[in-house]
Amino acid sequence: MGSGEEAPKGFPKMANPGKATLLALGKAFPHQLVMQEFLVDGFFKNTNCDDPDLRKKLSRLCKTTTVKTRYVVMSEEILKKYPELAIESLPTVKQRLDISRLAGGELYRAKGLGLSPETQRVMLYFMGCSGGVAGLRVAKDIAENNPGSRVLLATSETSIIGFKPPNADRPYDLGSAALFGDGAGAMIIGSNPVLSIERPRFELHSAIQNFLPNSEKKIDGKLTEQGISFKLATELPQIIEDNVEGFCEKFMGIVGLTDKDYNKMFWAVHPGGPAILNRIERRLDLFPEKLNASRRALMDYGNASKKNCVCAGVHDRRKLEEEDREPRRK
Repeated sequence: MGSGEEAPKGFPKMANPGKATLLALGKAFPHQLVMQEFLVDGFFKNTNCDDPDLRKKLSRLCKTTTVKTRYVVMSEEILKKYPELAIESLPTVKQRLDISRLAGGELYRAKGLGLSPETQRVMLYFMGCSGGVAGLRVAKDIAENNPGSRVLLATSETSIIGFKPPNADRPYDLGSAALFGDGAGAMIIGSNPVLSIERPRFELHSAIQNFLPNSEKKIDGKLTEQGISFKLATELPQIIEDNVEGFCEKFMGIVGLTDKDYNKMFWAVHPGGPAILNRIERRLDLFPEKLNASRRALMDYGNASKKNCVCAGVHDRRKLEEEDREPRRK
C-alpha cells in the first residue's frame, strides 16, 4: 500500500532526502513448471497414492485457488535421488535442507554474485509469508542509517521443505499442494538515489507491524524430522477482514494521510489466497483493479510465500512503466 501520487510522466521520480527507496526489483523461478490442470495426476503419481477421496478433494482445491501455473523445485529427478521424500513418516529433514540450501543460503548468494567477503549480511529464516515485508523493513532501516549504502534484499522459497505424500489424517497438506509455489525475488534499496544512473520507483516511507492477540495458532508451522507442516485456520480470511481496516487507518495516520479513500492508493498485497484478497477488497471497498497485481501474481506463481510481495511489486512496476511510455496529452 502506498501513496498514489506520481511524478509527471517523462520526469524522474523525486525521493525525499534520507528516505529509503526501491531502486530495482526482479524475480526468478525454478525450471520445473507445473500447470494446475495437471497437478493432481502428477502429485498422486509421484507419491504412489491411489486414494480416490483424496484425489477428488485435491481436484476441488485446485479449482478454488485461482492458480493457473506454478514453478517448483521438486522434480522426478529429485524423487529418484531421494525416494524417501515420498514415503510417509521417514526422517528426511536433512535431505530437504540440503536440496534447498536453506542453511547458509546467504553465503551461496554472496559467492555466486562475487560479493566481497566483508559484505555485511543478515539472514531471516522460517518467517513464512511475512518474510518478504520483514526483509523490506530491515533493509529500510539499514539504508537510512548508512547513507550511501545499497542493500540487496534477496528472498527465496521452496515448498520442498513441506512436500509430503497425501494422508487423510493431514487434510491441510492438500491445501499446500494446491496453492504453494517456489521462486526467488530480489530488490535493491537505498537512500538519496543518484538520478543520473538510478531510477527510484517507490519510497519506503514507513513500516508498521501489528500482532493480533490470541492469533498465534491461526497460521501454525512446525519443523519436524519429516519436514515442515503448516495448518491454516479456516477462519483466517475472516480474521483478516475484521482487522485490515483498523490496520490501514493506523498506518495512514502515521504517514499523515487524512483521506480514507483507499482507491487513491496503489496496492501490492501478499496473495495468500483468493478468499483473503476478496475479503480485503470487500472491507475496504476497493475497485476490482486495485488488487490486480496480487491476483495476477497468485494466478501465475501460486502462493510463493515471502517472495510474493516482489511478484506483486513487479506487476505494479510494469504498470507504471507502461504509463510512462504513453504519449503525454497536451
